[in-house]
Amino acid sequence: MRMKPKAPPVISGSLAIVRNSLLVAFAAVAVAGCSTVTGTFDTWMPYISQFGIYKLDVNQGNFLSQDMVEKLKEGQTKQQVRLVLGTPLITSVFRDNRWDYQYEYWKNGRLQTRRQFSVYFKDDLLSRWEGDEMPKSVQELNRTAAIRQLPDDPFGEDAGFVGKIIDWFNRLRDPAAQPVP
Repeated sequence: MRMKPKAPPVISGSLAIVRNSLLVAFAAVAVAGCSTVTGTFDTWMPYISQFGIYKLDVNQGNFLSQDMVEKLKEGQTKQQVRLVLGTPLITSVFRDNRWDYQYEYWKNGRLQTRRQFSVYFKDDLLSRWEGDEMPKSVQELNRTAAIRQLPDDPFGEDAGFVGKIIDWFNRLRDPAAQPVP
């Protein structure tokens, strides 16, 4: 008996559309994996390649705050400026009269903050300074955050159960004693 060759299976029209759609979707995902997500997606959508990978937060440079800048006065020596601001990140051999302080903060591999601040000297005395606006001091930020986040303690005036027992014993001993708040 002679066997007839099998005919290729016939794919109906709707299955062909589904198959082609899946092939296009797979190709789009494969191509998208080779590029980076840019624009507004960077702020809320992580890179696909970063799933499961932890990246350290990196602070680089000199962190300067506004209260440090406010301590600068014209006529200060280089040593006094170094005491207030710290050792500069960049000092040029060719420009001894200029110090540059730079700061960068990277979070999850992305640059979040970049600030630059320069001080200029004339005859080894501070003559002027310029740069980006500096943030408030850490102490001021902590005070502001504490005021915003910590509500008033409703039980701050209450002596509690143990305090009331101590107060009761004190009144037994001395009826004129003031109660514990």
